[in-house]
Amino acid sequence: MSKPTDIERVKAVLYLKLDENLSNRDIARRLNVGAATISDILGKFRTLDCGWPLPEHASDQWLHQSLYPDRKAGRIKPDYGLMDIELRRKGVTKLLLWEEYQANYPDACYSYSQFCDNYREWKSQQKRSMRFTHKAGEKLFIDFCGPTLPIVNPGTGEVRNAQVFVAVLGASNYTFAIATENQKLESWLEAHVAMFAFFGGVPQLLVPDNLKSAVTRACRFEPQLNTAYQSLANHYGCAVMPARPLKPKDKAKAENAVLIVERWIMAKLRHQVFHTLSGLNVAIRALLHELNQKPFQRLPGNRQTLFESLDKPELAPLPTTPWEYTEIHIARVGIDYHVLYKDHFYSVPHLFVGKSVEIQASKRLIRIYYQRECIAQHMRSDRKGGFTCVDEHMPANHQHQKWSPGRLKNWAKQIGPSTLEVTDAILQSKPHPEQGYRACLGLLNLAKKYGESRLEQACRRAIDIGNPCRASVKSLLHTHLDNAPKVDDVETPNLTHHNIRGPKYYK
Repeated sequence: MSKPTDIERVKAVLYLKLDENLSNRDIARRLNVGAATISDILGKFRTLDCGWPLPEHASDQWLHQSLYPDRKAGRIKPDYGLMDIELRRKGVTKLLLWEEYQANYPDACYSYSQFCDNYREWKSQQKRSMRFTHKAGEKLFIDFCGPTLPIVNPGTGEVRNAQVFVAVLGASNYTFAIATENQKLESWLEAHVAMFAFFGGVPQLLVPDNLKSAVTRACRFEPQLNTAYQSLANHYGCAVMPARPLKPKDKAKAENAVLIVERWIMAKLRHQVFHTLSGLNVAIRALLHELNQKPFQRLPGNRQTLFESLDKPELAPLPTTPWEYTEIHIARVGIDYHVLYKDHFYSVPHLFVGKSVEIQASKRLIRIYYQRECIAQHMRSDRKGGFTCVDEHMPANHQHQKWSPGRLKNWAKQIGPSTLEVTDAILQSKPHPEQGYRACLGLLNLAKKYGESRLEQACRRAIDIGNPCRASVKSLLHTHLDNAPKVDDVETPNLTHHNIRGPKYYK
């Protein structure tokens, strides 16, 4: 079908032909129009059977529409919303969708270029967060909400503000939310563990914002991840790709999810009072289910149905065990074959005395590594000053050790009998003598700072007050109470005064 001709030129052709009776060639020459175009206009006009001159009701628009009816009127538009969803599947392209569309409507389909142009125009009219097509199972966008939710202590009335962690899958917009104590590293990582359990699988990429719990050094090209966060990603078998600084499009999906959670979850909870974090999360979980079941406005289905059909089949399986948050601490094994962590002592095999080891502490377990090999594992204890010991870690023969109770006592004896008595009391106060080695060495080494004479006096004073231990001796030395006279040694002056009554007064 020929291209439509300007309506004024069409009317000029009709006038010169029907009023002036010129030939097609003369009309073409006068109007600088091809002869084929003249023939096309006259042929179309004859089919109208409206006569000449044109009737009064024949406007320019009517004439143009009559001669050149809309060629798109008979075409069937594809479902761009469904098309947008299909494009999120791996391997699905616009060309494949157009071929399927053409097969269904061979006589009423758009050309491939028009098909793509129409989809692009439809996409530009969507919300900013929906303009990017994310492949199923590929990206998970993560951020914290700006507003917080209050938790009230029922006993004191004290209020603490819980943060709200949000994650959304790129393809389905399936959303997860959970309240945390704060935005610190431990809360950030524990929220991730709960997030993976909620989705029941692992995406290829995590896309967090550049908060300190995720990124220690923000950079557009090579951001430096927090070590613990990288450890979590390695455990679940995914990569971390933080949103680039000053690139709002990178986190548009997360920002939109945060806005939705604030409107559809947090706003609905504003009049409720919560006393525990777990109680708050129960309420969030119920509203989260409603949110994911809420139908889309411009797309078919909802977040739940899209998740089931798009993202869920593409997620990698979860590891056999969830990741545990661990603190890393470097310590040196003492002569008592124990290491100190958070004021509690944990044993290691005695062969590692003097070695530098790595302590990995989770909420439940203490794992101790030497050169990347786990040499000891204990249940975590919060008892300050306590010992957690495994009998197999003890040396079989004390004579083969650098230190022994006998050697420590000989050293103490050289300083004085009181020092020896305190040393012996320390050794006897422990279930195993080796557990007292560290305290004994600490006691005897006080002589280097305060001198042997003062140490002996402080030990005597500690025995007198019934507290023969290193901490007591050190405190006496630090406060110079080792030289202070005992209360019993202070003589009461014999006062003579005319106002003082004698014993006869009370008889």
